[in-house]
Order: sequence, then C-alpha cells, then structure tokens
Amino acid sequence: MQTDHAGGTVEAKVAHLRGLLGDLPSALVAFSGGVDSTFLLRVAHEVLGARCIALTTTSPTTPAEDLADARSFAATLGVEHVVVEANELAIPGYAANPVNRCYFCKNNLFAICLAEAGRRGGATVVDGANVDDLTDHRPGLTAAAERGVRHPLVEAGLTKADIRAASHALGLATWDRPASPCLSSRFPYGTPITPERLAQVAAAERYLRGRGFREVRVRYHDRVARLEVAPADMPRLLEPSTRDDVVRELTRLGFTWVSLDLRGFRSGSLNEGIGS
Repeated sequence: MQTDHAGGTVEAKVAHLRGLLGDLPSALVAFSGGVDSTFLLRVAHEVLGARCIALTTTSPTTPAEDLADARSFAATLGVEHVVVEANELAIPGYAANPVNRCYFCKNNLFAICLAEAGRRGGATVVDGANVDDLTDHRPGLTAAAERGVRHPLVEAGLTKADIRAASHALGLATWDRPASPCLSSRFPYGTPITPERLAQVAAAERYLRGRGFREVRVRYHDRVARLEVAPADMPRLLEPSTRDDVVRELTRLGFTWVSLDLRGFRSGSLNEGIGS
C-alpha cells in the first residue's frame, strides 16, 4: 500500500474522493486532458456514470495535441464531452499578460462551465486542482472561489504524486505525462501575447518533442528562445548535430538567438521573479 509524504495512504484518499463525488447529484468536470483532470474525470465517471459530463475549452493558447488527447480519452471513457471555443486573447486584459493573467482565463472557463451546468439543471462544476497547487502562484483559484467551483482532489488531500500513483494504478496513460499548461505560460509577465507568438512557441516545442525531448519548454523572450529540458537531456541537446538542427529550426521559426537554461526544465519558472 502506497503512502504519501503527508502520512495518509493514496488508496484512502481515493476512497475519500469517491465518497465526495458520490454525494453530488451530478457533476461537470472542467477537463483539460492533463494528469489531474483526466484522473478526476475517470473517477467521477466511475462514480456518477451518465450524471457526469466533461467540458473542454479550446483556443490559440491550447496546444493542439492536448485537445486531441482530451477528445480521445473522453470518447474511450464513453463520457459526454462538450467542447467550447473560447479565445482567451479576446478577454479584456488577458493579452497584456499581467501577473494575474490566469485569473482571466479561469474566470472565463468557469463562466462557460457554469452556464453549461445551468442548462443541465445545475450540475456541480469541479476542476482538477490538487493540494500542491495551493502553494504555487495560482490566480485561477481566486476565480474558482468566486464562482463556487469545487476542487475534489484538494478536498480529498491528493497531491500531484498521489494522483500520478493512483492514475498508474487505474491504468491511465496520463500517469507519467509531463505537465502541459497553456502556451501563454511561456511568456514573461508583461510581454504581450499574440496568436503569432503562440504559434511560434507551439511549433518550437512540437519540434523538440519530435526530437525526443519529452519534458521541454520554449520560453519566449522576444528574439531569444530560452530552452528548458531535463538536465539528463542536456548532453544530447548539446551534441553538435542536434544543437545545429535545433538552432536552424528555431531560427526558421523566427527566433534570432537560442539559449539553454542551465537550471533545466521546471514548471512555472516564469513565476520565479514575482515579488523579487
């Protein structure tokens, strides 16, 4: 039996999660297709059956692969899946990329979810936030609180490590999937976000993943692409032939300089300067 660092068993937390979901008349899962929301949707569908639906929004900030994965999983699970076009760039204030950018995105997402839930008789809107999210810079949690969105994974005490372990036990392919936040997270706060820049970053990351770099971020610094890869992958990236190919491709995509962040891949690295 697996035990998390807080002292509770993963199995007990999942049982608690099932109980929390079982108390809901119905649920609408804000479903991105990532590790957390995939796990939540799997358990919610198991507990609630047809009383559970999934809703995914798509926009220029969403990697195309993520939407394809979300559609595929929902179809395989047999859950009703609503996909709504929601261009975050059209939200006043979002494209300017303020420090609370994620608030605008999540507020818009939850408004869409609540409207859909209302059309279906008032299903409870739930999302995939986990315990670890509570200690990070997450303006979207404020939007969730204002909208009355519930976080069952938090309520059950599940950390990211717990969710990966439980996903593995359930046979979910996402159990070891790298985090895949929206493409806007590649831009330093205050750097305007445009469809062209989003497409440039998406193409660069798609190319690097195609070269076998599984955990990768291309951080946009105007004419500079700052690459984050796992430290273990750095020697391979710096092999002359690979390095030359990467520089050539990213230059073709519009970057003038390509740099490697020696601290390596880490989620949320652009939050490191907040408050400093």
